[in-house]
Amino acid sequence: MDTLTYIQENKDLIDKLKQIPTLSAFEEHELKEWVRFSEVRYYKPNDMIIEEGTSDGWVYYLISGKVRIVKAGKEILILQCSGDVFGEMGIINSATRSASVFAIDEVSCIALDISNVDKLSINNKFAFRYLMFKEFSEVLANRLRITTQELIETKKELEKFNIINRLVQTTEELCNAKNEISRLQSLLDKRKK
Repeated sequence: MDTLTYIQENKDLIDKLKQIPTLSAFEEHELKEWVRFSEVRYYKPNDMIIEEGTSDGWVYYLISGKVRIVKAGKEILILQCSGDVFGEMGIINSATRSASVFAIDEVSCIALDISNVDKLSINNKFAFRYLMFKEFSEVLANRLRITTQELIETKKELEKFNIINRLVQTTEELCNAKNEISRLQSLLDKRKK
């Protein structure tokens, strides 16, 4: 790669980094420092971006395309907005990846190697950590709100299902009672004759 291409690619990456809410507060010279730990990655439809159960220090910001988040083989979320973050859970608690992420269509994203934060200057290190965890908390709070709403709706549907089951059970009991009444009535009619 020649120097001019390298400089232009870094400029393009810095422009993309500036569009990410978490990083928009950084000055261009600070982002240049961060570029050393970033790369733009491209994925084809159905490519696995993150594998559930693995470990690494990368967090991803969607530039374009759609990704599907899958937990234990079940789709739990689709991300499609530029700047959407994924892979943050493993960064927050240093655990293995809690879900897999697949490209739905052509996807481009910025991958940031968070494990290199300690290589930043002291001011950038603390500022970056603060901004990242602030954004992560906002993302997680939003996802928790969505999950809570889905849980409420699921409970309502379950309650409807339980009511239907109780109605079916009551109907069966009434039918059994009607049959028993008919049987007893028949016995009474036979005794009267």
